[in-house]
Amino acid sequence: MVEIKFGGTFTRMFKDLSPGIKISISRSISTAFEQYMNQIRWNENKFDIEKFISEWQHYITNNSSWYEKISDDVKNNPAFHEQLADKINETIDKILSEEPTEEQMQEIDRLQQEVGEERNYSCKTEAKFVIEDLKQELKKK
Repeated sequence: MVEIKFGGTFTRMFKDLSPGIKISISRSISTAFEQYMNQIRWNENKFDIEKFISEWQHYITNNSSWYEKISDDVKNNPAFHEQLADKINETIDKILSEEPTEEQMQEIDRLQQEVGEERNYSCKTEAKFVIEDLKQELKKK
């Protein structure tokens, strides 16, 4: 499990955000995490939390509408950063614990046989990457 911690006292700041903003925050974390993991080809040895956070910050400032809807006072509050770190941990844990679907596993098995190469994967999102990567390998052949 990835643990991210920032200093500050815990307040109700994050809990007071609208449900839409909280969903958007979770979605931005999920999207940025998937993009980052795809960039490093789901190689756990290449995972760098600081690089991921940098990617996520770039993503939210350029692609997320929720970031503009939160005041600078909230964004600069250490307690809010601590709560975001908790949300990042929670979201990443959820992604990594979601089992691949039966359809994904069958598709990967089929593609691996066609490509003649076995790939490891452990979660639904990684399975999605493996499927796309194997399809690209097939196109090259």
